[in-house]
Amino acid sequence: MTHSESIRIERVTTRKQLKEFVQFYYDLYRSCPQAVPFLYSEEMDTLRRDKNPSFECCEADYFLARSADGRVVGRVAAIINRRANEQWQRRQVRFGWFDFVDDTQVSRALLDTVAQWGRERGMTEIAGPLGFIDTDREGMLVEGFDELATMYINYNYPYYEHHIAAYQGFEKDNDYLEYRITVHEVTEKMAKSAELVKRRYGLRVHKFTRNELLHKNYGREVFRLLNATYKDLYGFSQLSERQIDHLVNSYIKIADLNLVTAVMDGDSMVAFGITFPSFTNALQHTRDGRLWPFGWWHLLRALKWHKTDTFDLLLVGVLPQYRQKGANVLIFDDIIRQANNYGFSWAEAMPQMETNKGVNSLWHHLDARQHRRHRVFSKTL
Repeated sequence: MTHSESIRIERVTTRKQLKEFVQFYYDLYRSCPQAVPFLYSEEMDTLRRDKNPSFECCEADYFLARSADGRVVGRVAAIINRRANEQWQRRQVRFGWFDFVDDTQVSRALLDTVAQWGRERGMTEIAGPLGFIDTDREGMLVEGFDELATMYINYNYPYYEHHIAAYQGFEKDNDYLEYRITVHEVTEKMAKSAELVKRRYGLRVHKFTRNELLHKNYGREVFRLLNATYKDLYGFSQLSERQIDHLVNSYIKIADLNLVTAVMDGDSMVAFGITFPSFTNALQHTRDGRLWPFGWWHLLRALKWHKTDTFDLLLVGVLPQYRQKGANVLIFDDIIRQANNYGFSWAEAMPQMETNKGVNSLWHHLDARQHRRHRVFSKTL
């Protein structure tokens, strides 16, 4: 597949090409102090049809851009999430894993390829950067380029947005905000609020055992609850049982259970919070996101011995009928107590939609600053 004499686009069809596709990000950002290398093995597994359960509802192809001398100068994934398209009544092709050198010929060739790929499959809209599902990284960084990234978000150079602007027709479709929070002791006001919620509504905080999460299906219940609480959020597609199993294996099996918070009403889980020690500094000590020979040691120090000053607020979900009852207060009261026990100084709140006023208003009650913004763009084909 070609695009011009100077830029050649090729579809990834071999394992060697897939390795080149993944490796390009590390090569492009090796000298960038704010970028965080993603785990190489996770990137490979996410992109493999035989490893990623999202392919039960998605189809995808990956493309490399090569210069005249054969060097990889860009990459992109073209994705159709049929389940999300049915739910939101859209015919949308997504672009993700979108990285390129500062050459508009390259970015245009990649986007043209995704657009044509989508048209051939009956799509009428292109949007991105997006992943297969909501738990993948989403959005292009448009604010906060000097801020240190995390393993859960896209980092990109400032020139990316200029390339999107140069490709006529793209408009803002959705923004995600991220916050950095200074961890203090639980305030007297929060502690009193938490006790009031417990007394008035009979809610309680529960800390799961590994056995409960893995063998009594509470781990799977967390992601069923996520389905219920995220169902109306931008672009969300319901997780299947196989996808839930995959997420339990990816997160719950390795989580520090002191940092997993559940709110219970009787025997029913009505809200949850999942946090992890930050792997940011540990990953920056790896060789291109690879655990061998010594990368595993840095991750183990963060995961098991909390040798980091920051933790990441990965997922928080509260059933709609419990949001007004203050279930979120119980989650944050518990999270802050655990953070103080471990000596964390800061928290990174993962992306939340700009339009989600209920969640964004939570940070106004804490010592938080909004420090990054990611944007999804879309255009009609």
